[in-house]
Amino acid sequence: MTSVRDREEDGRQELPVRPTDEDPLAATASELIGGPAGKHAEAGGHHWWNALRVMVLVVIGMFALGMVQKVPCYNGAWFQGGDPQYIHACYSDIPHLYHDRGFAADVVPYFDSIPGTLSGSGFHHLEYPVLTGLFMEVASWLTPHGGSMDHRAQVFWIVNSGMLLICAVALVVLVSRTNRRRPWDGLFIALSPALALSATINWDLFAVALASAGLLLWSRSRPLAAGVLIGLATAAKLYPVLLLLALGMLCLRAGRMRAFGAAVAGAVGAWLVVNLPVILLARSGWSEFYHYSRTRGVDYGSVWLIIMQRTGNPLSGVSAYVAALLILLCAGIAALTFYAPRRPRLGQIAFLVVAALIVSNKVYSPQYVLWLLPLAVLARPRWRDLLIWQGAEVLYYIAIWMQLAYVTGGTKHHGLSADGYHLAIALHLAGVLYLCGMVVRDILLPQHDVLRQDGADDPAGGVLDGAGDAFVLGLLPEEEGTAAPYPPQEAGYEA
Repeated sequence: MTSVRDREEDGRQELPVRPTDEDPLAATASELIGGPAGKHAEAGGHHWWNALRVMVLVVIGMFALGMVQKVPCYNGAWFQGGDPQYIHACYSDIPHLYHDRGFAADVVPYFDSIPGTLSGSGFHHLEYPVLTGLFMEVASWLTPHGGSMDHRAQVFWIVNSGMLLICAVALVVLVSRTNRRRPWDGLFIALSPALALSATINWDLFAVALASAGLLLWSRSRPLAAGVLIGLATAAKLYPVLLLLALGMLCLRAGRMRAFGAAVAGAVGAWLVVNLPVILLARSGWSEFYHYSRTRGVDYGSVWLIIMQRTGNPLSGVSAYVAALLILLCAGIAALTFYAPRRPRLGQIAFLVVAALIVSNKVYSPQYVLWLLPLAVLARPRWRDLLIWQGAEVLYYIAIWMQLAYVTGGTKHHGLSADGYHLAIALHLAGVLYLCGMVVRDILLPQHDVLRQDGADDPAGGVLDGAGDAFVLGLLPEEEGTAAPYPPQEAGYEA
């Protein structure tokens, strides 16, 4: 029979981890609001102001600040042409595509061609995946058709912002619940400057929320449902398919291939349910996104742009270079997965594979930082490292608009020259690679992994949590083939 003391000790072990308990930067910053929580603070969130409600209010506030930052564009810069929207760093695709992709004219995405008078970009159909196209279409249904075109575009942006705010709140909730003992990890997402600045540029936040829901379901040992959500996320943006690659590597090492098969089946089934009707009824419109992704050239934000502009080489075969580099990086991640002294956590490998795409891709739009945001928190929940990375991303956010202001401003040359922009790209890549380096260090030296310092294996790993090693290529720490948990470190802060 369990004693009262035993139950109390078990309860203490299940208390949620607060950032100020273990993170020196968070503890220092908390002095601004009275210091870390004391021993009499409410544990477990039984009062109204629990972690989740606080973070929801914080992300709503940060999202609102991001919308305020777009006010100069809302008040006219979007519609003036030229560089005002770049000078104010408030550009968004949303109001422009309301007209340019035919939503204002009630063009049905994929099924109707975009009239040539509307789109000067040469697209015949909407160049977005099907589920994102549906998101955009729903927003257009909610946009009243009265008033001038500029006014309707403003309302379209507001409607989309409201829908994306729901995605932002969902993202914080999903990440905070993925690791049961660390609900406060979602606070970094809620306070993220990159989220505030980039949330309403495009529709990426929708796919990010769906992918995060898939990871939450996986953490609850529901692989089929997790696969369904990952498949839906892939129907909204292509990058979430890489989460299946991360799951495949880890399930192979842990001997959990049945769970992986269920996830793949769920993903393929969900993707087909969304895409197959459009493929059968509007194949030309459906294929626009995939054709554009395959054939587009070197674009802003990529390492390939630096190479092209510095060398004068047009890099006409850049898609092959991108594929080769991505395959090479993923092969390295696979080797790390199978050679590591202890099976890496899902958050770590998921972050690394998506970061590999970010680093190797032929374009980096500023909203792509949202792809990495929840994965970075799951991989390395250390405020110092996350803020270093976010600082580099904010600098890049400013730099790309200043570069566009420079090239669209005619002879005025307001903004940032190519040399300065290349430096900003390099700093962005350095920020991503720095965080990758810290994650790799945690994998190779598991005793430095903050999520494993209490003896845990993979709290967000679902069926992987506590699993042994079925397939490895390196030397195992124990003869039995399973990595024993590392004991908790003594009180103190880890670098």
